[in-house]
Amino acid sequence: MLLRDALTFAVEQLTAAHTPSPRMNAEVLLMFALDCDRSHLYAYPERRLTSEEQGRYEHAIAERARGVPAQYITGHQEFWGLGFLVSSAALIPRPETEHLIETVLELTAGKGNWRMVDVGTGSGAIAIALAHELPGASLDATDISPAALAVAEMNAARLEVSSRIQFHQADLLDGLPPAHFDFVVSNPPYVGESEEDEVQLEVRKFEPRNAVFAGSVGTEIIARLIPQAHAALRPGGWLVMEISGTIAPAVRELLAEWTEVEITPDLQGIPRIVRARKH
Repeated sequence: MLLRDALTFAVEQLTAAHTPSPRMNAEVLLMFALDCDRSHLYAYPERRLTSEEQGRYEHAIAERARGVPAQYITGHQEFWGLGFLVSSAALIPRPETEHLIETVLELTAGKGNWRMVDVGTGSGAIAIALAHELPGASLDATDISPAALAVAEMNAARLEVSSRIQFHQADLLDGLPPAHFDFVVSNPPYVGESEEDEVQLEVRKFEPRNAVFAGSVGTEIIARLIPQAHAALRPGGWLVMEISGTIAPAVRELLAEWTEVEITPDLQGIPRIVRARKH
């Protein structure tokens, strides 16, 4: 099969399966199957795929057509300009989470020997991005899932920050020392089960449920995290979390005893990042 024909066939398959952005997905998965960049697809439309390449591509398209996220098929996702390994053990890093990194960098002015902890680290994206941006910082990262921690530790090793991040299997901040950190950062589960029908099908089916859903209303994990963060922070320390617009008013109420509480929107205008300071 010629490259151009393979691409046409894939677009048709993904369109029939109602896959979002079928052309983009077809190209991304063909680059994966051929281990090439996008320019190669346009420069060599007459290239004939080997039987191995064709088989790999057809399998990838079949997986995407049944809803498996492209990132889990390729095992890769970009975040903060860094390439991360991803697997179904951890949530796929998303562009809106980069606003959390921006907020921390704003609060630190991009420098300082800060002590930070990333709660629910998943693939390690937040902790690793902060380690890259803040060479003077020391970081801890927790996750309740040993499989997710294994992914995070691989990413830290690949991106050469292993010596700067201590990983812990823990439920939120259990077992970490009190009054020890300048920053607690987190992208916790914040979707309520009552909102499940509004979540993309591929997220519901293939991403780890305990990384997406927090409970019936969506604030259950955050309601546990806030007092733990208060205990873990030094006086004047910051809690920075990703949230959704649905729970923003409730989160603000949970932070009533904190100071300098601010919720900032993402590029779509949805309340996304909350910051709050310990007295």
